[in-house]
Amino acid sequence: MADGPTLNPAQLRTLDLLRRSADPLVFDPELVVELRETMLEALAHFADRLDGDTLFVTKHTLASVHGCEANFMVPDDFAWSPAAARGQVAHKAIQLMLNWRGEPTPRALVDDALARLADGDDHFGRWIAGLSPGDEAELRGFAVERVTNFSEAFPPLDWRSNPKTEAAAQFPVDGPILLRARVDLTLGKIEGQESRRVIVDLKTGRVTPRHREDLRFYALVESLVWHVPPRKLATFYLDSAEPMVEEVTEGVLRAAVQRTLDGIHRIVQLRREGHQPGRRAGPTCRWCQLASDCAEGRQYLDGGDVDEVE
Repeated sequence: MADGPTLNPAQLRTLDLLRRSADPLVFDPELVVELRETMLEALAHFADRLDGDTLFVTKHTLASVHGCEANFMVPDDFAWSPAAARGQVAHKAIQLMLNWRGEPTPRALVDDALARLADGDDHFGRWIAGLSPGDEAELRGFAVERVTNFSEAFPPLDWRSNPKTEAAAQFPVDGPILLRARVDLTLGKIEGQESRRVIVDLKTGRVTPRHREDLRFYALVESLVWHVPPRKLATFYLDSAEPMVEEVTEGVLRAAVQRTLDGIHRIVQLRREGHQPGRRAGPTCRWCQLASDCAEGRQYLDGGDVDEVE
């Protein structure tokens, strides 16, 4: 982060949580070799069970199958709304802000983000382009609030920290099963075996264990691709303008391996081997198509604390 501008208390707090300690963090290179071998061997085993199918594994795939298997198997009929799209638009605006010359206002960034997204040749782009004036104004307001929170709570970036937005990573290079990650923001660059990178994920909504697991999956893919694990993982909550940070350890990486392989195993069972999907109540019950006929879901919605999750 840059040292020039005077930082406010929120920015100082974020900087203190993300800064590198005086002692270099260096993982045993044999750890990553072991993790890569474990993953490749397991993926080859699962590929045999796929019988020619392909599988792309992302944080969303894993969160879904580890959440409720019945919901995971339901065809996706998700519909966009200004509340649901606020995170996507804010993400795009923050991406622009981090690479913009000068000091644009949050409103200017959001307007530019909306224009760029509306030009996209995909379902989301077409939805943005077809917004009514009222829905567009509502979405703009949601996104401007979150971009403002980010700009006022995240310290200005020093370009020497090599910040990257929407950084993509994939492991292995090819095959029927691919682990794919696209990180909102990475800070730091690889130098030798020292772990210097920080992975930042931007979120809206309440804190959930899923957010921590998302970042651990990112850390695993980063380690498998670059052979050097990141040093810290940070979920930055745009609603509260505060990061929650976890140090990367050997235990974190091994837990991510186990969760990823467990998730792939469940997917193969459900999609290829006729496994009966289990039901698990949680926040996704709020928009699940099965909720009206699901005893677990109805019970959760009647008495559970359900909040919107990004």
